[in-house]
Amino acid sequence: MASDGARKQFWKRSNTKLPGSIQHVYGAQHPPFDPLLHGTLPKSTAKMPTTPVKAKRVSTFQEFESNTSDAWDAGEDDDELLAMAAESLNTEVVMETAHRVLRNHSRRQGRPALQEAPGLQQKPRTEAEPPSPPSGDLRLVKSVSESHTCCPAESASDATPLQRSQSLPHSATVMLGGTSDPSTLSSSALSEREASRLDKFKQLLAGPNTDLGFVSCSSSYRSVCSSCVSDVNLFEELRKLSWSGIPKPVRPMTWKLLSGYLPANVDRRPATLQRKQKEYFAFIEHYYHSRNDEVHQDTYRQIHIDIPRMSPEALILQPKVTEIFERILFIWAIRHPASGYVQGINDLVTPFFVVFICEYLEAEEVDAVDVSGVPAEVLCNIEADTYWCMSKLLDGIQDNYTFAQPGIQMKVKMLEELVSRIDEPVHRHLDQHEVTYLQFAFRWMNNLLMREVPLRCTIRLWDTYQSEPEGFSHFHLYVCAAFLVRWRKEILEERDFQELLLFLQNLPTAHWDDEDISLLLAEAYRLKFAFADAPNHYKK
Repeated sequence: MASDGARKQFWKRSNTKLPGSIQHVYGAQHPPFDPLLHGTLPKSTAKMPTTPVKAKRVSTFQEFESNTSDAWDAGEDDDELLAMAAESLNTEVVMETAHRVLRNHSRRQGRPALQEAPGLQQKPRTEAEPPSPPSGDLRLVKSVSESHTCCPAESASDATPLQRSQSLPHSATVMLGGTSDPSTLSSSALSEREASRLDKFKQLLAGPNTDLGFVSCSSSYRSVCSSCVSDVNLFEELRKLSWSGIPKPVRPMTWKLLSGYLPANVDRRPATLQRKQKEYFAFIEHYYHSRNDEVHQDTYRQIHIDIPRMSPEALILQPKVTEIFERILFIWAIRHPASGYVQGINDLVTPFFVVFICEYLEAEEVDAVDVSGVPAEVLCNIEADTYWCMSKLLDGIQDNYTFAQPGIQMKVKMLEELVSRIDEPVHRHLDQHEVTYLQFAFRWMNNLLMREVPLRCTIRLWDTYQSEPEGFSHFHLYVCAAFLVRWRKEILEERDFQELLLFLQNLPTAHWDDEDISLLLAEAYRLKFAFADAPNHYKK
């Protein structure tokens, strides 16, 4: 036993053997003795051994450790000092200091003092109600949250609004002008942010080369020069700004650039516009008179029938607009014999035409555009621009409109596989009620969701499509998946084939706005990030 005891106590650096000394018991109920832990125990909890033990000589390190083990136990003293300071503070002094800070801040900002300041003395805040922070001081928000989270006596009902405010971003918690309520944000603050964003677009569009990311060096080895790198950076910045929506004043020019219709160089744009417009009207002069020929009369007749069925009716039924759409669709069908005209292409003309004509009108609602006051020359230029931008769009999705429409067939199948992975209950529910994806998703792919959402939402959606690589051909798939899952609750509640199909073909989106589209696009981007580059994860 003596030798075992000596072996276990080798760390004491003492060769003296003490008969009858107490040995520590190792086991599940008695963990190994740790001098570092026991050295920091409070003196009041230390128990004296029942058997008297001869005093041992302690090593120098143990003496140092025992003397300095409470070096970090200063928190209790700090808490006592804080408590004493809190008791000694006078409420009137605190409020007077707060008013002085607010007045000084308002004077520096050139704004009058806040109207709410005098009312603070009459109605002091309770601990459960955090004070409104001054304009933009994030440190105050942090201190308030820490003071509430460290209070154990706070009730759960008081902690709930605090936790919600902490989960919001700083831009939502601390608003401009010193207000913490988003509903009270002034229109001037919103206009300032919109103006700032608009200025960024104007700076990019007015740059000498807003390139579209294509390396255009003349070197035989295709080396990238410094100017091309700067052009690519400009384009990436334009794409990033456009992804979350394009301001109305710069949307026409931005769409023309992102679609590839206009060149990057600012000096070349007027000449390119003039040349392309002349080229389009040369097509009209050369082809449009043949619309009544036997070879093309079926195509023209179908176009003439489909245009009045388009929406919005207030725009489409205007005679000038109907003539413009007939010319655009007929010329495109003649120049693309591989597909010709297919129902669904007619809907793709409307967003471009509305965006380009709103550059000359002050209409608040895009559905109520009146072209009667637009000069004929301006209408001709808008018609040419619409034709070329629509042609650029259809170049990327032309397999949607060739014989048997294989592009749409493939995308509907991919949509079915994707939904089966991301929301199996919805997929199983549709299968149990014998609802096939072609019965409702074919139109989603053929018309790019234009028949499912209002025109204003389509324009916002196309802002992102044109800023996304392969937005119309690839990203649209994930938008459709997010769009279907968006209605999962209503879909699962339907227990009849007819009612389920009628719901999917007439979704309640009449009151949607840009916020709904932004949420839809965010979910689509998440799905793309998870599944686009993972084919093994994409399929079962």
